[in-house]
Amino acid sequence: MPTAYILNSCSTCQRILKELEWPHEVRNIKEENISEEVLDRLASEHGSYQALFSKRAMKYRSMGLNTMDLSEDDYKRYMLEEYTFLKRPIFIFDAISFVGNSKKTVDAVEQYMNQ
Repeated sequence: MPTAYILNSCSTCQRILKELEWPHEVRNIKEENISEEVLDRLASEHGSYQALFSKRAMKYRSMGLNTMDLSEDDYKRYMLEEYTFLKRPIFIFDAISFVGNSKKTVDAVEQYMNQ
């Protein structure tokens, strides 16, 4: 079943769900962080854990991560420990996934849904 991973308090996530008229499952990553299995799948599909990591998160700078040379293991660990480091929204379908809130990504989700 297609699933969207969002942060309920994120107005951008809410706007995108409404825009897409998302009829499928929605998971709030603050209440239930993404699983390691799902994160591994996403990293495999998108080329790295770094591609899934949000450097916009407030904790990124407050924890000094912006001054560190993070490894793929570091990116994975931080995302599993703290939901805020996960780019969002994430849309997962059986064969493909989409990560982020860029117009290009949202358009791709919409196009995929309308196939």
